[in-house]
Amino acid sequence: LLNFARGGLVDSAAVLGGLRSGKIARYATDFPDESLLGEENVIALPHLGASTPESEDNCARMAADELMDYLEDGNIRNSVNLPAVSMARTKGCTRICLIHRNIPNTISRLSGILAKAGINIENMQSRAKKAYAYTILDVTGAVSGSTAGNLEAVPEIIRARVLAAE
Repeated sequence: LLNFARGGLVDSAAVLGGLRSGKIARYATDFPDESLLGEENVIALPHLGASTPESEDNCARMAADELMDYLEDGNIRNSVNLPAVSMARTKGCTRICLIHRNIPNTISRLSGILAKAGINIENMQSRAKKAYAYTILDVTGAVSGSTAGNLEAVPEIIRARVLAAE
């Protein structure tokens, strides 16, 4: 018997009787009451409590932390519409964050624009999620407005952000 709904939906005394008589082989729940805890054939799991005030507070904190991580470092975590891409900042490097269409040769075109400007890619992460991709580049030196403009001019690029070196 499985119960992952609410604690009050199950008659614990009846479950206990069923377990002891053999009519119920095992009972798994994330909402066991005291009478079922410690019973041999009861599998008690942690309840996630997604609708509790505590979980809503945790979700709000998590969302705020993830938003700050994106704004400060360009990292994306737990996004619905973009892939998760997270990379530690490379000391002394400028960071470029790009949302782009997931089309072959896009990274090569970006790399070419940077190379033409004399900018070297020190570290990179790129992931795709269906039709879109997200790329983080840590590069040596400053990225000029014209180089940023050249990146944004690539037809596959939806958004380009340049974050100053730390």
